[in-house]
Amino acid sequence: MADARVTCVTKQPRKSPHEGITHLGGHGWKRTKAEVIAAIEGGRDTFYIQVGVTRAEIGVLNGPNGKYLRAYEHGQWNDSLLTLPTCI
Repeated sequence: MADARVTCVTKQPRKSPHEGITHLGGHGWKRTKAEVIAAIEGGRDTFYIQVGVTRAEIGVLNGPNGKYLRAYEHGQWNDSLLTLPTCI
């Protein structure tokens, strides 16, 4: 089981910005949103972002247009994932 730090995202315009995330990446890797969702739901991998000194876990939520990813920190879902730079 891998524990991967997410440092960038790729987005496309959508009504819901979280649903617009298409890819997530980190040092030496990049995966599609579907691959990350499958890895989290399958219990194979965990993903997180670093917000200052705090770790925020990446989780899967069900939205009106399907599953999407969001950061979870201090007991609540937040928009930290959307603040990451664009993957190159």
